[in-house]
Amino acid sequence: MSRWLAVLLASMAISACTSVSDVNTETAVDPASMAGDFKGVTGTVERLTLSSDLVAPRDIEIWLPASYGSSPDRSYPVLYMHDGQNVFDPSQSKYSGWDWGVDEALMALEIEAIVVALHSVDETRNADYFPQKAHIKNPERSSNLGDDIGQLNADNYLRYLTEVVKPHIDTAYRTRPGREETSIMGSSMGGLISLYAISEYPDVFGAAGMVSPHFPLADGALVSYFSERLPDPATHRLYFDYGTRTLDHNYEGYQDRMDKSVISAGFERGKNWTTRKFEGHDHSERAWRNRVHIPLQFLLLGKNTEGGEER
Repeated sequence: MSRWLAVLLASMAISACTSVSDVNTETAVDPASMAGDFKGVTGTVERLTLSSDLVAPRDIEIWLPASYGSSPDRSYPVLYMHDGQNVFDPSQSKYSGWDWGVDEALMALEIEAIVVALHSVDETRNADYFPQKAHIKNPERSSNLGDDIGQLNADNYLRYLTEVVKPHIDTAYRTRPGREETSIMGSSMGGLISLYAISEYPDVFGAAGMVSPHFPLADGALVSYFSERLPDPATHRLYFDYGTRTLDHNYEGYQDRMDKSVISAGFERGKNWTTRKFEGHDHSERAWRNRVHIPLQFLLLGKNTEGGEER
């Protein structure tokens, strides 16, 4: 058993209390009492819905560190995550029956941070997460996206995140709202929208985690687009990773191209950028759960811990 797994299991064993709250404000309307939904969560989670014409309605879950209630003078960094139904609770996971275990990981690592997990909407997920300006720049290369992408809406999704969600979170919770304390992370297409977010809003996000990012989409046009729009390495950190099985089997060549662009932009491996290859990992929440402690430490602590093969 790895030291990480042993620490995680110990943390889960001693975490006996799960608390869930519903939030209601003038701009937040909870559709129903959700207290029974959080069956596998470690710690305190609140759920709200922030209505906006920019995106389809969706739930947002806010995980609070253990010290939040007992340290009223303390403020916290914030990590925003996509596909939020897969982040904390395996009973809500749509795809594999596994969640990322972010709550257990943060407690095991003793990282004090707030996590804001935005649910995805099945009908609009691809449209919300595909980087819109990459299609505008290379419409011929992204013409193979298919009907399931729908009307691209990533620019509005990021406006919703930065103009609606983040201001509410910074007002309702004790956050450290500055760029250097605000991170974003997602997997697959959630990884794409995370890189898009830090590229489009470099004054808002200081670090981004791209877990198994689906770069093959649009015939590699995404890599070409991002190569010209990466944020300033003096003030930002980038984390990439991928596995070697199922969808991830196709990612290495695209990630190699992305890494060359990251180096050309001035990022330094092990300092403000890392790319990790995880042999035997597939494209699933179970695989991401097994390595989530690595991006969490890189994004929230700036710590380049061991794990996988650093490329």
